[in-house]
Amino acid sequence: MTINNNDFAAMYRSMYRIRRFEETAIEVFSAGKVPGFIHTYIGQEAIASGVCAALGPNDYITGTHRGHGHNLAKGMQMDRMLAELYGKATGYNKGKGGSMHIADFSCGVLGCNAIVAGGVGLATGAAWGSQLQKNGRVVACFLGDGAINRGSFHEAVNLASVWSLPIIYVVEANGWAISASTAQSINLTDLSERAKAYGIPGVNLDGYDVLAVREAAGAAVERARNGDGPTILVCNAPRIRGHEEGDAQPYRPKEDIEKARANDPLPRYRNYLLTQSILTEAALKAIEDEVNAEVMAAVKFADESPFPEPEDALKDTFAKELPSYA
Repeated sequence: MTINNNDFAAMYRSMYRIRRFEETAIEVFSAGKVPGFIHTYIGQEAIASGVCAALGPNDYITGTHRGHGHNLAKGMQMDRMLAELYGKATGYNKGKGGSMHIADFSCGVLGCNAIVAGGVGLATGAAWGSQLQKNGRVVACFLGDGAINRGSFHEAVNLASVWSLPIIYVVEANGWAISASTAQSINLTDLSERAKAYGIPGVNLDGYDVLAVREAAGAAVERARNGDGPTILVCNAPRIRGHEEGDAQPYRPKEDIEKARANDPLPRYRNYLLTQSILTEAALKAIEDEVNAEVMAAVKFADESPFPEPEDALKDTFAKELPSYA
């Protein structure tokens, strides 16, 4: 897949945008402005940015409980995202979804999901819908390595394979399912080998390398759009932070954490762009300044937005009538 300087810059902007949003989310969470828990995407920015760079604006994604990065990479706005984390009425889901359930159909984001593997069936159903409607849309389903042990994952991928559905299963292999290591729960060193059971391609990737992710995702998107069926992409990116904010990770070897931090994808990609003379320091700084201004505006928007009125609690919760499929 040919990549020009605008593409390189767009991927850096996406990665930096996710990082700054997550750092800000940690700050406002620590200040008590965000109810519940947050699961940050820090260290996995290359995955969502690389995959979404290969998708078209009309394609779909589904995310996970760690979904802020997925949403931002697909084009969602920072201000409404942060307002949703606050539980404000101006959030994407009017403050009723919170950190783990953000959706925006206009961007092709069919929703994030707090249930492990909960989005797999939804994504596969959307891919089936795309096939039936012959609209050419591809679905990227983000999930964690812990999710591939769920029965719903097997059922969905098997069906997608049999029906050659236009979907990519993006396994974000961060090495842990909360405190259970993948090594203790899966008897494979290369998780992409599971694709063999479904008769579809499986690709094992460095999830810290945005260019490798984009290349593999581009091939998978082309395959799906041509009617050749699904692909499993396993993007290995051992997590840099805990499962959720406040998790001190006492179950995890310190050297494992240090190794993950040393492979941080953001400075790695930034250094690549500079050493390969793709972008200048001034160009990168301009991107960073633009994103930092967006972050500040998002915080102001979320701080000043109103909370939902109590009488609105049940609005938009139930459909008044079933849609017609005639």
